[in-house]
Amino acid sequence: MRAYLATSIGVTCTAALLLPTSQPSDALAAPHTAAASSTAEPHHRAGAAAVPGSTESLPLTALGDRRSSGAAEQGVARRDVRPFSMLGVIWDDADAEFHGTVQVRTRATATHVWSDWQDLETHNQEHGADPGTQERDSGTVHGSTAPLWVGGSDGVELRVRAIQEDGETGPARGLLPRGLRLELIDPGEEPGEETPEAGGTDVGGKGSTGEESGAADPGATGSLAEGERAPAIPMSLEESASSTANEGLATLGAREIPALTKAESEAEVTDAAAKQYAAPRPRIVTRKGWGADESLREKRFGYTSTVKAAFVHHSATGNNYTCKQAPSVLRSIYRYHVKSSGWRDFGYNFAIDKCGNIYEGRAGGVARPVLGAHTLGFNTNTMGIAVLGTYSGTNPPAAATTAVAQLTAWKLGLHRVNPKGKVTLTSGGSGKYSKGTRVSMNTISGHRDGFATECPGSRLYSRLGTVRTTAGRYQGR
Repeated sequence: MRAYLATSIGVTCTAALLLPTSQPSDALAAPHTAAASSTAEPHHRAGAAAVPGSTESLPLTALGDRRSSGAAEQGVARRDVRPFSMLGVIWDDADAEFHGTVQVRTRATATHVWSDWQDLETHNQEHGADPGTQERDSGTVHGSTAPLWVGGSDGVELRVRAIQEDGETGPARGLLPRGLRLELIDPGEEPGEETPEAGGTDVGGKGSTGEESGAADPGATGSLAEGERAPAIPMSLEESASSTANEGLATLGAREIPALTKAESEAEVTDAAAKQYAAPRPRIVTRKGWGADESLREKRFGYTSTVKAAFVHHSATGNNYTCKQAPSVLRSIYRYHVKSSGWRDFGYNFAIDKCGNIYEGRAGGVARPVLGAHTLGFNTNTMGIAVLGTYSGTNPPAAATTAVAQLTAWKLGLHRVNPKGKVTLTSGGSGKYSKGTRVSMNTISGHRDGFATECPGSRLYSRLGTVRTTAGRYQGR
């Protein structure tokens, strides 16, 4: 993919960013060969500190006696590899269900000690773009497990076992999907400081909304392509986007969007219905702040018409990370979503770490209705928030759930949505609900409400009632 020169850092800096019309040209479009392959993208943007990163892809082979194990047990024998920090398993067909278990051991670079066997959470189509969208139907999308953060490592061993119809693991030819590969991801070093870019803020324009509208790359000029318009959003932002004081998100190239008080947030809102329940804006770390390599993702972006609901997820990447490492975790997930899974960008609209830091996810503007790839069948007119970690058996930190409440109160308030309310959404085909089914949900729902999945983990899911109440209080309800 070509390098993208402008960083998405909010409405004032991203009002000009619109939907991609082309699909990834290098995101695993062709089957891998038997040999390991790797990709490392150069960073050529002038004035920017490079954030090197790479993905090493290892094909799985049959373990033990091929005649007995067949396709039912595959893996990667213990081996030395290039340094990496996150891993996941992918396969050729995104529509092929994975009926098996995945376990991995890794060797830490710091101690040279091998870990115990760890389980990867398997996904069966529950994440990703909705059926019928360009992103889903691009031909580059692959099936994938959840990625797992293991920290700095230079050795790996993997085993994948099929599950038979009776629920037992063992030999049962043909149950594993074709083209299984282990992806080893190096997130690169933390982004360094750089000289602030000149040019002020981007300016958006009036226009119609739609799931798939296109515009040329505005580059660093802060303007839309001729004849193209960004979708309008509540608050009459099309009237105020040119005012940095009114819009107030960030200057071009900023690493964070500062917090606002409730009074300051209300002062930005010109729409009376939205102003009444405007919530304080939380501090948001921009893509620039966590070091997103903008050359990886699609050049253009997707919007829907509004935001009616928020789906809460856990990333299922494990809890063995520090908050200082969260940007590296995000860069790894981003690379896994784009380079390994074949998505056009980071799947979630936002991410939150265990310390309650909020991060911009999929690019396009934090206040805008950006089309994500987080809840299969229900990506339209919703946003996805991933709490970094695994919360099936571990309680989420209070800082993280408080941040979910703060973020949803602010973002849903921009779109006049009551976080304690209900909404009716139409399924795009999720496996749990057939296409066209109208489903009543909470405006703050868990991933499992839209798909048959354990996500966001039972411990996090059980906190959503409190999140709704708290978010309502932030809105003054």
